[in-house]
Amino acid sequence: MNHYLEIDHVGIEFPTKDGPFRALQDVNLKIEQGEFISLIGHSGCGKSTVLNIVAGLYQASEGGVILEGREVSEPGPDRAVVFQNHSLLPWLTAYQNVELAVKEVFKGKKSKAEMAEWINHNLELVHMGHAAHKRPDEISGGMKQRVGIARALAMQPKVLLMDEPFGALDALTRAHLQDSLMEIQNELNNTVIMITHDVDEAVLLSDRIVMMTNGPAATIGEVLNVELERPRNRVSLADDAQYNHYRSQVLRFLYERQQNPAQSSASKKPKLVSSGEAA
Repeated sequence: MNHYLEIDHVGIEFPTKDGPFRALQDVNLKIEQGEFISLIGHSGCGKSTVLNIVAGLYQASEGGVILEGREVSEPGPDRAVVFQNHSLLPWLTAYQNVELAVKEVFKGKKSKAEMAEWINHNLELVHMGHAAHKRPDEISGGMKQRVGIARALAMQPKVLLMDEPFGALDALTRAHLQDSLMEIQNELNNTVIMITHDVDEAVLLSDRIVMMTNGPAATIGEVLNVELERPRNRVSLADDAQYNHYRSQVLRFLYERQQNPAQSSASKKPKLVSSGEAA
């Protein structure tokens, strides 16, 4: 059976002054169209490396990535990336930042009027139509991130890749953006792979949570199917037994099975790293 996206026996080594460092070993994951997948694990477990291989930014040492039957060998507009840092160009308005991506992908395929309509449509999707002509320094961090998501969606990617997209935001802004992301995915049925350190975020948003072992030679430790009905409401889920069962399964994996070896269990409890730390 062909799957929409396959990460097939992926391993990667990076050269260092002390010799090769094996970051990933034998990573296998099959993803169907429209799935929302979260990658979670301790700092340094290779989550971002997996994402970068799917994006085509890194080349695997072994194995590879297949999207709709074609091997991924370089970056392309069929895989759009949203980083923790919004990476907007500061001298351009929100509209112009999205326009850059649209012109790159749809040059010669859409008229000027069609492009303008498409840009405005994607800004409206993330509730940023009202700020289309504001520059990044005129809007909040959460609004900047919404524009970054609009820019990625405007490329009409087959896969949306998100590297801790809400990690630098305050809790309330983060909750609003999570709700927006669920609305967008419900409307577009797009395929999403997201890195997060936030257990609640992973359970709320995901169809499956992929839990990674500690590196070096990190791999997939467990995959948890999240069978909660959609649309999901964070307030009603707070007291939901199934939601809390999923949450405890992820916490148990992170805290008990994958305690960071640098920490001593005798002296301190293992902790999940904060969103600002490297993945």
